[in-house]
Amino acid sequence: MVLRLLSHRERHKTDRVGWLRAAVLGANDGILSTASLLLGVAASHASEHSVLVAGLAGLVAGAMSMAAGEYVSVHSQADAEQADLARESAELAADHVGEHRELTAIYVGRGLDQALAKDVATQLMAHDALGAHARDELGITEAFSARPVQAALVSALSFAAGGVLPLLMAMLFPGPRLLWGVGATSVCFLVGLGALAARAGGASMVQGAWRVTIWGVIAMGATAAAGALFGGAG
Repeated sequence: MVLRLLSHRERHKTDRVGWLRAAVLGANDGILSTASLLLGVAASHASEHSVLVAGLAGLVAGAMSMAAGEYVSVHSQADAEQADLARESAELAADHVGEHRELTAIYVGRGLDQALAKDVATQLMAHDALGAHARDELGITEAFSARPVQAALVSALSFAAGGVLPLLMAMLFPGPRLLWGVGATSVCFLVGLGALAARAGGASMVQGAWRVTIWGVIAMGATAAAGALFGGAG
């Protein structure tokens, strides 16, 4: 029985939420932004060299923008978490008994009877009072805690990895074939990304692929239309 319990290790998806979100967002933006930029410039009847230069510049700028944006955003979350933890630590030092009652009430609200809730709160606070309050009162856990540097790096690298795909397709489909070649292959990339991300998160692959692809098609179509309209006007 003991061996069976030790060998039984459940694999959950929640520990992937932080990096998975940044990776999927980065790769999706990389494919979509770069492909849309390439299609928009190509539709304006620009030269093949101009299309590739614009795509490369967009890839670099997008990766840096994703890194900066994710770092600032997630760092703000981390600052808020640290402020809450500091406040909770001060409250524990000033009123340990009151914090014990508060934790007990939380467990009662989740379905434990008063006596058991009090015992659980006592034992958890004896083990790690701040950790217990962080988890059960503030909702701060290791799996969901903010990691600004990780989010920035993952976003930048995934954006670059996604953005290089339509850029390579633009090289493989030069001239008049570029619009259809980049558009069609980018849709395929988005389908694959959506399905892969859904599988990694334990969700439906079909729904994941559909969500990513439908908005991708709309964005690429709108950008190509804008390029054709204003490029032709110029």
